[in-house]
Amino acid sequence: MKLDTVLVHAGVRRDPVYGALSVPIYQSATFQHPALGESTGYDYSRTGNPTRTALEEALARAEGGARALAFTSGMAALTCALRLFGPDDHLVVTEDLYGGTYRLLDHVLGLPHTYVDTTDLAAVRAAIRPNTRAILVEALTNPRMKRADLAALAGLCREVGLRLIVDNTFLTPCLCRPLALGADIVVHSATKYLAGHNDVVAGALIVRDAALGERLHFIQNAVGSALGPQESWLVLRGLKTLALRMERHQQNAARIAAWLRRHPRVEEVLYPGVSGMLSFTVKDPRLVPQVLRRVRLILFAESLGGVETLITFPWAQTHADMPVEVRERLGITDRLLRLSVGIEDAEDLIADLAQALEGECDGVRDEASAHGA
Repeated sequence: MKLDTVLVHAGVRRDPVYGALSVPIYQSATFQHPALGESTGYDYSRTGNPTRTALEEALARAEGGARALAFTSGMAALTCALRLFGPDDHLVVTEDLYGGTYRLLDHVLGLPHTYVDTTDLAAVRAAIRPNTRAILVEALTNPRMKRADLAALAGLCREVGLRLIVDNTFLTPCLCRPLALGADIVVHSATKYLAGHNDVVAGALIVRDAALGERLHFIQNAVGSALGPQESWLVLRGLKTLALRMERHQQNAARIAAWLRRHPRVEEVLYPGVSGMLSFTVKDPRLVPQVLRRVRLILFAESLGGVETLITFPWAQTHADMPVEVRERLGITDRLLRLSVGIEDAEDLIADLAQALEGECDGVRDEASAHGA
C-alpha cells in the first residue's frame, strides 16, 4: 500500500471483540495473567500497552522500519538512542541543530562529540576518530533549514562501521524515509508533525534492525520513558491526516517564503522547498519584538508542526543554551525568526505578517524564556 493509505488505516482492526474502527485506549497500568507462567502478551504498561503497540506498528510501517518505540517526548527518544554509547564513544553531530539536543549533549550526557557541517561530507569524514561510533544528523536542520545528503552519509557510515542516527522531525516519512537511504535509527519529536495538533508531547524511535530495536526497548523499559495510552491514541489519530497536512503546510510555506523574499525589511529567507518550516532574518533587530508583539493570527509560541502557525525567536528561546559566539557563527542571530507554517489560508497568514512588519521599528527586544521547546 502507498504511504497515504497506510497512515489513514493506522490503528484500524485492533478491536477483535466489538470491531471499533478507532483503536481502544487501554487505560490500564497492569494486565491480568490467565494463569501462572501465562501472559496475554501484556503485563505492565511501562513494558507494553496495546494502544501504544498500535501506534508503534503504524510508525514502523510509515518509516519502513523493523520496529518502532514510542516515548514520552522527542528528547526522551533521543536520550534512549544515545544510551547505546558509552563515555568513551565519540559522536559526529550536525552543528546547526535543535538547541535541546545541544543541551543534552553538552550539559547532560557527557558523550564526547564534534559538531560539523553535515552537508559537507569531507568535513564529516575529517571529524571521524578511531573511537567514533555514530553520526547524528537532522534531516532538515533547526533553524537554518540545511539538508544533508543522507544517502552519502549512510555510505560513509557503512564504509567505516558507524551508526547513522537521523532526526526526521521536520520532514516526516511523507517527505523523507531515512531508513531507506541507509540510516540505522530515525528519531521523531512526535509532538510536532506526526501528532500535528499541539495537544500532546511524544517521541519515537524507528529502527531497521529488529535486534537493535529489542536493545532499545530494554533501555526504554529500564528507564521508564514509554508513552502512555492516551497520548499514544492522540498521536495515532494525528497520523491519519499527516499526508494531507504536509501538503498544505508545504503549499503555505512556499507562498509565504516567496512573499518574504520580496519584502524590503527581510534580509534572508531560509526555505529549502520542503516541509512547513522556514526561517527569515530581518534587517533591523528592533523588528523582532515588533513582529512578535503585533502578530494576531500567527501565535508567538514555541514548538512546531501543528495546524496553527507559530513563530519563535531561536536566539532567546530554543537555542539560548548555545554560547553566543556559536549562535553567531551559525547564523542564529538576534534578527532571525522561525515560522512553523500551519494549514490556515496562506493569504490570511501573509496579511498578518505584513501588518506586523510595517511601521516604525520602535520596539525593544523582550527577554524571552531561555529553555523553550
